[in-house]
This record gives sequence, structure tokens and C-alpha cells, in this order.
Amino acid sequence: MTGPSEPERLRRWRLLLGAAAEAPLTGAAGSGEQQGLLGKDERAMDAALAALYDKGAPDPSTPRSAGLGASAPSVARWLGDIRTYFPSTVVQVMQRDAIDRLNLRQLLLEPEMLSSVEPDVHLVSTLLSLNGLLPERSKATARQVVGQLVAEIERRIANRTRAAVAGALNRAARSRRPKLRDIDWNRTIAANLRHYQPEHRTVIPERLIGYGRRQQIVARDVILAIDQSGSMASSVVYASVFGAVLASIRALRTSLVVFDTAVVDLTDQVHDPVDVLFGTQLGGGTDINKAIGYCQTLITRPRDTIFVLVSDLLEGGVREQMIARVAAMVESGVRVVTLLALSDDGAPAYDADNAAALAELGVPAFACTPDAFPDLVALAIEGGDVAAWAHRNDIAKR
Repeated sequence: MTGPSEPERLRRWRLLLGAAAEAPLTGAAGSGEQQGLLGKDERAMDAALAALYDKGAPDPSTPRSAGLGASAPSVARWLGDIRTYFPSTVVQVMQRDAIDRLNLRQLLLEPEMLSSVEPDVHLVSTLLSLNGLLPERSKATARQVVGQLVAEIERRIANRTRAAVAGALNRAARSRRPKLRDIDWNRTIAANLRHYQPEHRTVIPERLIGYGRRQQIVARDVILAIDQSGSMASSVVYASVFGAVLASIRALRTSLVVFDTAVVDLTDQVHDPVDVLFGTQLGGGTDINKAIGYCQTLITRPRDTIFVLVSDLLEGGVREQMIARVAAMVESGVRVVTLLALSDDGAPAYDADNAAALAELGVPAFACTPDAFPDLVALAIEGGDVAAWAHRNDIAKR
């Protein structure tokens, strides 16, 4: 496979390094002409990059740094430019850099700015952190931006989550006296291997195991407890959407609780993740113990309850009591899982001592991507070994 041509290679380096590299690169190409390496569209791309990453006069010894002007109209035009010349994934990175490097959070309060952005998890997280500062004229536009991202995530995960949960519920409700068409032959044979008859080369089943018929009752209770400290921003977004999807499954009773040093039960809003997200308040301290204590009051049938704690375990409350509450949950039969993160951001920062203490109780603590979460919930419903599953799939981050 041949690589890019020499002119193409130089153009790429020019876009990467900025205007300061123009003369050295054209000299390296053996061209004495100063017509430049970039075409019309490439110059527009370079201008968009320079607005964000260049500052002051070009200096070959100085790396690119922030320099975008701070007025809302110029930023809105810049946002339009980068959406024209770069793919969506690159646009999201550049938006994130603009917010972080140039402190443009205040401009996100402007409806003109909001209408120009490309929604992604990190931008929405920033927007939610400014929730209390949103002026009235910006609130409708902000909800539209958040709603776009929520709809995109739902399209990505909803059907797979419902299918995984429905299959798990059916398998968990296996009948011991199934009709012929409902017999699960694999599990029936495995359960009766001790009755193998060598002379007949067959298994004589003492008991039959079958798939349960679809139930109209609530088969499992799911409690999602979400840490809304600033470091958990992406997880709050994904967990809120998953909460809405799980709440749409009639065989589950889903509760959603968010917490920092206070605990807020948003179960009555769980069907609308946009409302849930605007009901959160990112940032502040963390009292996991208080949150778990509240969630314990929601448990009415422990052996049919799955408790998912989404937190980095950086406890600001009473650690010993937090561990004791989790131990009591496990002892009562609740299936407890701790997600150090529910996002695509990679390995999270977390309290390793608290994660180890929970692991000693048989409570797995690991980071989970949104794509893996449906399988996790399904396994928890069936009573499978979540820790072994996470390790086997290279998901565990303990």
C-alpha cells in the first residue's frame, strides 16, 4: 500500500503545525514560490484551527495556544465553520477544547451560541453544570441541545437494552414443569447428567427446565443511585438515559436517585431523561453513605432487587457506615453492583481502598461502557457472576 504523496504529506504537516511551518515546509519541498501549500478549503480549515490554537504572531518555537475571540457572534460563526470542514467527532473535540482552553462557559448561556453547537456528552455535561445560571431566554434552547443528545443515545442503546433485559427475565423465570415447546434442553441435560445411562447412551431427565412464559407482573426492582459530583458528569448523562429505558420495561420497577451531599429521588421524572438531567446539580461534595441509606428505604423485596451504584467512591460521608450498609444489602439478598464510571472516557479516577472493601463483600466495582451496560443488567437479573463477566470481557477496572 502506497502512502500519501509528498505534496499531500506536506499539506498535512502544515495543517498540524500552523502558519509558522509554511516557510520551512515550502523550503523543504524545494519550492521558492510563496503561493502556500493549502487550497481554498484547506485555508478555511487552517483558519478555524488557528482561531482556537494560535495566539499572537507566529513563532516556530512556540506551540499552538488559545486565541479565539470571546464575542458570541464570532464564536457562533466559528462553530459553523468547524461543522462545515470537519467530521462530527473532530467538531466535538474542538468544541471541548474551546470551552476548556478559552473559558467559554459563559457564552454557553447565549441562545445564539447554543443553537450552533454540536451536542456531545462533554458539552452537555458542561451545560448542565451551568444549569442554575441559565437565563430564561436560553432555557428552551438548552433543553433542545440536551434533548438532541438524549435522543441520539436512546437510539444507540434502547433496543439492545430492552432485548437483553427481556431475554434475561424470561430465562430467570424458568418453569420446572414446562410444556414440550418451552423446554430448555441445554439446561435440562446439564441438570441431569448424573442420570446418564451408558447402556442407552442417553440422559434420563429427572426434572425438566423450561423457559418461563412472558410475565405481566413486575419481576425485578432496579435502583439506580447516581453520584452527581463533577467528576461523574458523563456517567450522569448516560445513567439518566438508561434509567428511562429501563423504566419503559413493564417487568421492571425502576427507581432513580441522584446525590451529592444531598439525596434527590427523581423516580417520578425517570421516563423523561431530559427532565432528570435538568434536575441534577453537577458538582459539590459526595455523601455516598446517605444516598445508600435512602435507597435502603426503597427496597421491599431484597431477593428481587438490583442496586446499581454509579460512583467513583470518593466518599465524603461516613465510610465505615457506607460499607456496613452495602454489607447489609448483600446479606439480605440484594444484587449490588458498583460502576466507577458509566461512560466511554476510559479508566476513571476512583477510591481504590473503597473499591477493594466492596470487592471483599462480593460487590464488583469496575468502569463500564454504555455499550456493555445492557449485558451487565441482564446478567444481574439472571443472578450471574458479574465480577467474572467483567474480568472475562476486560471491563473490570478495580
